[in-house]
Amino acid sequence: MTLPSPILARRCAAALAAHPATGQFAALAVASSDPMADVARTVESQILGAAARDHADHEDQSLFLLVLDRESNLPAAVGRVVEGGGRTLDDAPGLIGRDLSDIVEAHGLHDGGKIWELATIGVLPAHRGDKAVSSLLYRTFLQAGHRAGVRHVVALPDRHAHRALALLGVPFVAMAGSEPFDHFGSAGTRAVYVPFAGLEPAIAEQSERLNRPVGPFAGEIRARGLRRLLVRRAAARVSEQVATGYGLNEQIVLPGLERRRFRGLKTKR
Repeated sequence: MTLPSPILARRCAAALAAHPATGQFAALAVASSDPMADVARTVESQILGAAARDHADHEDQSLFLLVLDRESNLPAAVGRVVEGGGRTLDDAPGLIGRDLSDIVEAHGLHDGGKIWELATIGVLPAHRGDKAVSSLLYRTFLQAGHRAGVRHVVALPDRHAHRALALLGVPFVAMAGSEPFDHFGSAGTRAVYVPFAGLEPAIAEQSERLNRPVGPFAGEIRARGLRRLLVRRAAARVSEQVATGYGLNEQIVLPGLERRRFRGLKTKR
């Protein structure tokens, strides 16, 4: 459901008023039936356009991540995870030319551990230069995954998302040894797997590598000269903060993973 602007603003204001954090940005993870989930769906459609409808078959299995801005009382970023593997495990076999059984075997998905698809992760244009927003969104994903007991993560990131997350330090594994492919006009899309338990250690290690003035690191930085060094240092700070949660954890609530509902989300239209 896409919300009209006045309703979206009222729901965001109510959620922020009840949120315990006091900084400019606040994050929450909400279940698909929560009133704030429609805020997330609205933002998702603004970022993805028609592609947002690709997740319609997995609404009941979705958990939404939202970053809200107190200065505007509006959303700044959104994420969606789908329990069970979602569209990635539905579509990947045909996209990469592997049987689902081969994918399951390659990554140990038959062990009974919880699988999450990282289905959507995006920052609205007004906040794309603000590392505080993306850092908070990434950390919310990690906190929610810990709370939910996630073991496996799968995704179909396009080249832009893959590049950003690789520089963060996400230890991507090509799904069943697959190569990048074109998907809905997006060249360089990949089918990837990530062991959830390896996320924080890998991101922390990336921070250590990036903090050195020279030497290898995961991902790429295209800048050259002094700008390259500045970008490297900024990326190191982001990875460190996301890995440790320092200055971020207190800005996150996870009502979608708690039995007691977040009182601020009982909003009216």
